[in-house]
Amino acid sequence: MTGAKTRQPPLDAAIIDLDGTMVHTMGDFVVAINLMLDELGVGHEVFRANAANIEPLVGRGSENLIKQVLALVDRAQAAKYHVAKFDWALASYQRHYRAINGLHATVYPGVVAGLQQLQAQGLRLACLTNKPAAFAHALLKAKQLDGFFDVMFGGDSFERKKPDPLPLIKTCQALGTSPHRTLMIGDSSNDAMAARAAGCPVWLVTYGYNHGQPVRCVDADGYLDSLTDLLLQDF
Repeated sequence: MTGAKTRQPPLDAAIIDLDGTMVHTMGDFVVAINLMLDELGVGHEVFRANAANIEPLVGRGSENLIKQVLALVDRAQAAKYHVAKFDWALASYQRHYRAINGLHATVYPGVVAGLQQLQAQGLRLACLTNKPAAFAHALLKAKQLDGFFDVMFGGDSFERKKPDPLPLIKTCQALGTSPHRTLMIGDSSNDAMAARAAGCPVWLVTYGYNHGQPVRCVDADGYLDSLTDLLLQDF
């Protein structure tokens, strides 16, 4: 664990990201994307999704993910033709993702104990993700994490997604807390940028998805190898 750069103020609540922070969902992304590509008629020899080529694309919502995947497919085909219109591809992906949501995903070690520790310290908890809210609700329920959270918001809950600060500000309002007393826990620059702009302190886990970049290069107040490490901090 790496210590905090600055001392944290007393906290009333924590907002926690989902993909890459609480649940390792890369398997779900890869399976759903490949099912979408099969439906589009993209040959396996042209392009197949895997953890290495999809992980850098995750974190800015389903729409951005599918746009980037289609761009990769077009480049693999030397841009001879577009495999599908975006709206059709997105609908296909979402249909497949809904069917396999959580089947190829696992809760990271330390997450349940960490959430229990945060609750024991009296913090109200919110889950805030760029994943569509319906998918996020279903995943939290499937992994038996839903009972920890007072509120849960997805990428379609507000007008804008992280890294815009609006989702954090709205989540703080729903919790009845002020941003400077609400800790953001995430895994990427999206979470850190949104927290900085909203006025929330922010810690990042070291094991998640950060667009293919080292997470310790992101401006944050601290870094965590496990959510249980937060027990060691003086809130």
